[in-house]
Amino acid sequence: MTERFQQGSLSARFGRPVVTLVLVLTLVFLAFPVVMTFVSSFASDWFGVFPSGFVTVQNWEDVIVGTGVGADVAVGSSLAYSTGLALGGVVINLIVGVPIAYAVARYDFWGRDWVNVFAILPLAPGIILGVAFLRTYPDLSTSGIALIIGYSLLKAPYMVMAVQSSFQSMDLQQIEESARSLGASWPRTFLTVIVPNARTGIIAGSIISWTLAAAEFNFSYIVYSRGTPPLAIFLFNNITNASFLNAAAAVSVFFLLIALVTITLQIVGNRGTIRRV
Repeated sequence: MTERFQQGSLSARFGRPVVTLVLVLTLVFLAFPVVMTFVSSFASDWFGVFPSGFVTVQNWEDVIVGTGVGADVAVGSSLAYSTGLALGGVVINLIVGVPIAYAVARYDFWGRDWVNVFAILPLAPGIILGVAFLRTYPDLSTSGIALIIGYSLLKAPYMVMAVQSSFQSMDLQQIEESARSLGASWPRTFLTVIVPNARTGIIAGSIISWTLAAAEFNFSYIVYSRGTPPLAIFLFNNITNASFLNAAAAVSVFFLLIALVTITLQIVGNRGTIRRV
């Protein structure tokens, strides 16, 4: 009895600090490369362990203006192009993925498990889907439409899983019956009551889908042929053909873009009050 009490006392005294220490060390380990990449983008030299020659914006200028060794175009046009492509994929995922997640969470029908399996599993790796597009739709594959469709197919599982999780935490039948008893039609119930209540999952799925689509390299590398390069191709050109410091600036631009889009979606998602019945 005394031994168990001592073990419990030691666990209560040291358990929480140990867990906190492990968590902090893990976060530092994961964040350190990102921080060092961002910091080094403002350095003029890197010989040895740490960068030196602070502070210069020459690396950022090379990337943003498009005068770097690996930059065929300015980053602004590539960012705008990739942002539009990724948003197009997210819109398709919202139109298709939200109803699928709702149907799987709400109804018990024949083939429900199969629908769930195919919805949450990626259809194919990016490189395989890219080759399939080139062989099946040679004319379509040279346009941005192929990139949008490919991004939506590759990232749809993340949207479905995030939204389905929100739906499963709700009593959908009770919410529907309450709204219908107040005179709301089924489309109005779905669009103005059920969907707003799943806002958390929709925002999370949109952030994940957009982030992964904007950084999708394999599919973009196979399908892209000419014109403004997607962001993944732009970063690849800078990383492989330019100096490491220029590459650090290019990657930092992407980090800032992801942070901006994530914060914007969070603000939009949290704006207003979610309607509840």
